[in-house]
Amino acid sequence: MGEGFLERLRAPLNTPEFRGARARRYERIVDGDMVIERDLRVPTRFGFDIWIDLFRPANDRLETPVLVAWTPYGKHDPAPLATLYPASGVQQGWMSDHTIFEAPDPVYWTARGYSVITADTPGTWHAETDAGYFSPREAEAHYDLIEWAGTQPWSNGKVGLSGVSYLSSAQWRVAALRPPHLAAINIWEGWSDTYTEIVRHGGIPETYFWPHIQVRWGVSDKRVEDLWALTAEHPHFDEYWRSKVADFAAIEVPAYVVASWTDHGVHTRGTLEGFKGISSAHKWLEIHGSKKWAYYYEPPSVERQAAFFDHFLKGEDTDLANWPPVRLHVRDRYAVATQKPARQWPIEGTRYERLYLDAPSAGLTREAPVEAGEAAYDPLDQNGEAVFDLPIEAEVELVGHMKLKLWVSTDQGDDLDLHVAVEKLRADGSKEGFAHWAVFEDGPVALGWLRVSRRALDSARSTEHQPVLANDCDEKLAPGEVVEVDVEILPSGTRFLAGETLRLIVKGRDIYNHPKPLLYMRHEDTVNLGTHRLYTGGNRASYLLIPVVELSDAV
Repeated sequence: MGEGFLERLRAPLNTPEFRGARARRYERIVDGDMVIERDLRVPTRFGFDIWIDLFRPANDRLETPVLVAWTPYGKHDPAPLATLYPASGVQQGWMSDHTIFEAPDPVYWTARGYSVITADTPGTWHAETDAGYFSPREAEAHYDLIEWAGTQPWSNGKVGLSGVSYLSSAQWRVAALRPPHLAAINIWEGWSDTYTEIVRHGGIPETYFWPHIQVRWGVSDKRVEDLWALTAEHPHFDEYWRSKVADFAAIEVPAYVVASWTDHGVHTRGTLEGFKGISSAHKWLEIHGSKKWAYYYEPPSVERQAAFFDHFLKGEDTDLANWPPVRLHVRDRYAVATQKPARQWPIEGTRYERLYLDAPSAGLTREAPVEAGEAAYDPLDQNGEAVFDLPIEAEVELVGHMKLKLWVSTDQGDDLDLHVAVEKLRADGSKEGFAHWAVFEDGPVALGWLRVSRRALDSARSTEHQPVLANDCDEKLAPGEVVEVDVEILPSGTRFLAGETLRLIVKGRDIYNHPKPLLYMRHEDTVNLGTHRLYTGGNRASYLLIPVVELSDAV
C-alpha cells in the first residue's frame, strides 16, 4: 500500500492544453539582475525527470543558498493574488510578476542572494509519469531535487523549502527523509494528515473543497490519482491514508512553522500537530489571526522568513536569536490582536475549565446543573440549533484546544452529524467576526465536527483536552439510544472582555454557508434524520472544556 495512488488512476480530463499551460521548452532569460532558466530537467531515481524553473542572481560566480517551492499548481502560472482574490488582503507591490501561487517571490529572494527553484510535482502538467499526491514516491522525488539543488556549481550546498498549503504540506514528507543538503524548512499553513484534516472533519465527509482540489491538482497529460474514487473506497483511516502522513519524529531539520487560528477545516490543526511531532532541536512556532495569503506575503513576514533562512542557509547572525519558541496572536476582533510569547505548544500553564451546558436556561454554568435537561432541534433545518451562552464577567484569554463533552440521541436513523461553533458576542449582543479561510471576515472563534458513529477515540493520541478519533470503524446507534461523545474543537486564541459573551452552537449542518461558487468547506452528505437531542445536567453533565492562559505582552 506504500504507493496507494496506483490503486486507482484515471485518464486525464483536465489537460495542460485545456488550462493554457505553455509547452515544455528550455529558455534562458536575463531579467535585470536575475537569470531565469525555464523547463530545466532534473533526474530522479525513478527514471523520470522533474521539470523546474530556476531563478538565480546574474553573477555566475556567486554560490548561493537555494529555496525550493514544490507545487502541483503549475510553475508556469504567475498568480497575482491581489487581483485574483481582492478580499485576500494581499496588496499590490507585495510580489513580482514572477511569483506563482503560494510560492516565494523570486525577485525578492534573488536580490537577497538566493537562487529559487519552482518545480512541478511528478506527473502534473506536461509530465513523464503518473501523478500521485503526498505519496512516498513523490517525497523521494522531492528528495532527489533537493540533493540536485545542493550540489550544483552555483549552490552553496544549503537548501531551504518555502511556500503555503500544498507547498508546505509536502515539506513534512521530504524532511522526514532527511536529505543531506536540506538545511531549513518553513512550514506556512501545511496540513499533516489529509484524511483527518481535509477529507473527513470529525468523521463527516467534506464534499466541496476536496473534490475541487482534485481538479486544481490534477492537471496532466498522463494519468492522475483519482482522489475522489479512492476516498469512496477508503472510508476509514487505513493504510492508504496512513501512507500520506509523515514520520514527524524523524524530522530534525531547523523549522520555522507558521499556523493560524483562521484556517479551520484546512490547515490550522495539521500545522500545529506537525509542530508538536517534529524532533527539531531548532524550531519556532508562530500562530496568527490573519488571512493566510496576506500574512505570508506582507513585508514584515517576509523579513522574518529572511531572518530564518539567512541564519541557517547563509550562516548569518540575525534577530532569530531573540525569537521566543512560540509567539501567537490573541485576537480581539477581525484584524485586531495582541502578539504574545510562550515557551511551548500547547501553552505552558494552561488551566482547563469546564463550562456546563444547561438546556433549560440555554446557558453555560461553572457548576454542573443538578437538574437534568434536554435541548432538541431539527438537524435538517438551517435554523435548527442548540445555543448556550456564557456572559463574561472578567477579562479572560482562551488559547488552545477546546473540547465538547455531550450526551446525544436521535429520534430516527442510526447516526448523527454534529457541527459545533464557538462564537464571541459583543456587549450589544451582535456577533464578533474573525478572519476565516483566506478571504472571509465573519468567521467564528473556533469550529468542531463529529459523526457520532465515529466517536471511538484513539486512546494513544487522545488527551483530556484533545480527543482524537480512531476513524477505523462505524458504531451505529438505535433511535432513542443516548451515547456519550467527545468533540474536538480546533485550536483558537481569543480575548473575551467583561460584558461580552461566549456562545456555543450545536446543529446538524454547516453553521456557516458562504454561497456557491465561493470556495468553502461543505458537508452535504449527511446522515441526519428526525430530531437531535442534547442532554444536560444530572448524570449527563455535558460540558465545554476551555483553555485559560495568562501570557505576558512582551515579545
